Amino acid sequence: MGPVYLITPPFTQLNTPYPATAYLKGFLNTRGIPARQDDLGIEVILRLFSRQGLTDLFDQIKPGQTPVSENARRIIALREHYIHSIDAVIAFLQGKNPTLAHRICQDHFLPEASRFAQLDDLEWAFGALGIQDQAKHMATLYLEDLSDLIQECVDPHFGFSRYAERLGRCAATFDEIHESLQAPRTYIDTLLLDLLAGRMAQVQPGLVAFSVPFPGNLYAGFRCAQWIKTYHPDIPVAMGGGFANTELRSLTDTRVFDFFDFITLDDGEAPLEHLVEHLAGKRPQALLKRTFARVDGQVDYLNFSLDKDYKQADCGTPDYSDLPLDRYISVLEVANPMHRMWSDGRWNKLTMAHGCYWGKCTFCDISLDYIQKYEPLTAKLLCDRMEEMIAATGETGFHFVDEAAPPALMRELALEILRRKLTVTWWTNIRFEKSFSQDLCLLLRASGCIAVFRWPGSRLRPPVGPHTEKGSVWRRSPG
Repeated sequence: MGPVYLITPPFTQLNTPYPATAYLKGFLNTRGIPARQDDLGIEVILRLFSRQGLTDLFDQIKPGQTPVSENARRIIALREHYIHSIDAVIAFLQGKNPTLAHRICQDHFLPEASRFAQLDDLEWAFGALGIQDQAKHMATLYLEDLSDLIQECVDPHFGFSRYAERLGRCAATFDEIHESLQAPRTYIDTLLLDLLAGRMAQVQPGLVAFSVPFPGNLYAGFRCAQWIKTYHPDIPVAMGGGFANTELRSLTDTRVFDFFDFITLDDGEAPLEHLVEHLAGKRPQALLKRTFARVDGQVDYLNFSLDKDYKQADCGTPDYSDLPLDRYISVLEVANPMHRMWSDGRWNKLTMAHGCYWGKCTFCDISLDYIQKYEPLTAKLLCDRMEEMIAATGETGFHFVDEAAPPALMRELALEILRRKLTVTWWTNIRFEKSFSQDLCLLLRASGCIAVFRWPGSRLRPPVGPHTEKGSVWRRSPG
């Protein structure tokens, strides 16, 4: 059997990988199961926003055939300016060409469309010496102008951190997504599937497993699975991740299994290992774990395995190998120093604990496994993993992606970081409470903690972390 091929479909973040496949690959390493991972989102973005990519993009827009706004006409008129500047701008946002900041901040280096009309007072926002941040903000507006053009003239589903999100978020049934999958491929679909074809030929997997964390990843995941079923029908395809965990718990629509052979729920380590064993002929299908499949023409939930889930301490260190860590791009959408952390900088992602230590919030679906089952790690193990990831990635920044990090464990982690004299930068999401005394906050700062977010419960929820809105299930519509 070939390796397990772990894929995050477009789009999540531009600045850092979504961690699900890295967690799974780290676990598979502990079991001696070969695996390869790819973030197809960043790969599509880099192919699209390149000199050749923009040339092909503008060629897709036929004069007189596509009704365009005044803003789109302006961007089209500046075609050569965009094509000439794109490679340099992307290299700058990748941190490879910092001196370009001085030219970006000069007038007329970047072509400008409607997004620049919203430009804040840059001197107020960044100060007289904030050249790098100012340039990063202007380069972000430049990309957003191009995104507006793509949405209007080429692919209405496009978005930097989500793709066809409306289809995934609003789908009470599978009908609309299924209809979209029967439509001709969009230009973005073509880029995505061309990349996938090359990777499939290279990896030659025995199982393809898609992690679909958000509604904005769903359509692209189905498009990829559709292509695999067409050109590699002998290769099994599975899906897991936050979307399935929250939205597909009552799945009954058999059409879903025209695209995916298996859909797993909740913690993916044991279900994925069981699938590998099943495909190797070492486990009967009935003994899979938390897995949907189509059996005798009906959707069946297979969960007769007697094996327990793995403890978090036994799941291994997240493995970011295979991912192009030096090619992610940092963008700066707003000057707010807190909001920028979601899209600026390369962060290694870890969790302090499985589940939520509080588990009482009425706005949260506390019945879900990743909320309900609380299992903290030790500060020593967390620091061990931090040191391993620093050695592997060269990055010393960490984002702990807990729903609400436990204050007591944050204290122990800070003390362990100080004991080991680690120089790290970290931030996380918390539930504000009286445990966060002034002394604790000073200790956290001394250990390298630079920020905390009030999350979950924020009115503005950033597009990373688990998707906890309880909602649709795909049941077959009447008739």
